[in-house]
Amino acid sequence: MSNGKLWGVGLGPGDPELVTVKAARVIAEADVIAFHSARHGRSISRGIAAPYMRAGQLEEHLIYPVTTETTDHPGGYQGAIDEFYEQAAERLAIHLAAGRSVALLAAGDPLFYSSYMHMHRRLADRFEAEIIPGITSVSAASAALGTPLVEGEQVLTVLPGTMPTDELTRRLRDTDAAAIMKLGRTYPGVRQALSDSGRLADAYYIERASSTRQRVLAADDVDDADVPYFAITVVPGPQPTTPLPLTNSEQGRSQTIGAQGATEPSRSAEAAGSESRSAQTVPFDSSRVEETSSSFGEVVVVGLGPGSPDWTTPEVERALAEATDLVGYTTYINRVPSRPGQRRHASDNRVESERAAMALDLAKQGAKVVVVSSGDPGVFAMAAAVLEESADPHWHGVPVRVLPGLTAANAVASRVGAPLGHDYAVISLSDRLKPWEVVTQRLSAVAAADMAIAIYNPASSQRTWQVAAMRDVLLEHRKPDTPVVLGRDVGGPTESVRVVTLAELEPAEVDMRTLLIIGASTTAVIESEQGTKVYTSRRYQR
Repeated sequence: MSNGKLWGVGLGPGDPELVTVKAARVIAEADVIAFHSARHGRSISRGIAAPYMRAGQLEEHLIYPVTTETTDHPGGYQGAIDEFYEQAAERLAIHLAAGRSVALLAAGDPLFYSSYMHMHRRLADRFEAEIIPGITSVSAASAALGTPLVEGEQVLTVLPGTMPTDELTRRLRDTDAAAIMKLGRTYPGVRQALSDSGRLADAYYIERASSTRQRVLAADDVDDADVPYFAITVVPGPQPTTPLPLTNSEQGRSQTIGAQGATEPSRSAEAAGSESRSAQTVPFDSSRVEETSSSFGEVVVVGLGPGSPDWTTPEVERALAEATDLVGYTTYINRVPSRPGQRRHASDNRVESERAAMALDLAKQGAKVVVVSSGDPGVFAMAAAVLEESADPHWHGVPVRVLPGLTAANAVASRVGAPLGHDYAVISLSDRLKPWEVVTQRLSAVAAADMAIAIYNPASSQRTWQVAAMRDVLLEHRKPDTPVVLGRDVGGPTESVRVVTLAELEPAEVDMRTLLIIGASTTAVIESEQGTKVYTSRRYQR
């Protein structure tokens, strides 16, 4: 069997209509579509290529283990990235060795500040490789600005914003024209270098050039906190002689005048990111097709239940079978059987709003998207995140449905009887989205109200002290012999369920896969030949 061919496909700066004819053909014909993203799972490259992809194509989603955050890898940031590139290259090598053609997507040009070059170095000596050049963001920024970057014998210098400020300043002084890439969190230093070199007054800022969210501003008018990685600062060589499409500063809210002169509201910039760090999927250009609600797909948020496939409802099974795209946390996506032609978009568990936006974006382009949660999607899961994101006017008209699932609390309760048989509260111990002070206030209030409590997200590898703190708060209101149910991986292969007292609760035995049920004063424990049973009486003594 002959090897497959690796294609490095340049997609241009963002507008799907700026994809070359050859790139569009290769995307449609390739056996495998590969693309990079950060752990949030959204890839600008895949968003650009989506109109040219066909049903049934294999996808290789190459998720960076680290972007701008710290890492505990023994080799540090560079060690983690190098290891990722080696593993990603081998994933693609398996397809190529099997005779499959692989189109590796790259925003802009594959050899211009792109992730593709790292794969090319590791694969081109073993497999046939061809690079399809793409329009760079520098060209798109010049077009958005509507003025030449250089003319005659002027020199253009392309600079990364990650350079030290003094070095950036020196190079700006020594060139006729400049394009500064890799902005995001580097923008304060870039602005300082522009000022120190005397070029700030002549510099312009272009954000997401060619996309429907393009912005063009004077470089000194930009909010440092509102700069995505996919932005560029341009210092033209010739003095501009044509009106520049700058933001109208007289408007109370920022409005963007695009290259065609049309005005549209601008949405706030996302956090810094590159193709590997991107904070959004670029939507299909709405200027190409008049969008109506009838052209949209839909987003269905489902709960798989807590562990066992037997706990997934038939309604959810039907939605999964009908979906064109699945979006969710990797662990939950892996619970769903693969189906031919169905695209899977797995991501880290800490990027709910980004995952919701990706699902809505796919549905806006016509996809039938299922967002996968464990348990019930409305209980500390994705339903609230999707609905909150869908309230943004950008997603107006995209249908969203929620299908219920069996909750982890009810599953754990069933293993020991009925500890939630009367009034009960559900509280998450995670302080990632709310202050710990709020958690303790709610624990204290519910404990004083004498209700059973189901505790979600009690601990993780980074949160190890909350269980002990919770126990201390509850012991202010509950007796030491109050029953506590510890259910771990209920419905899964490593299920364990134990009943202890509140005083005996050992924090070291609790992890993120554990759910706790704290009894009320009316919760009783029965020991029998069938094992330990727990119930909370529905009757109160009067």
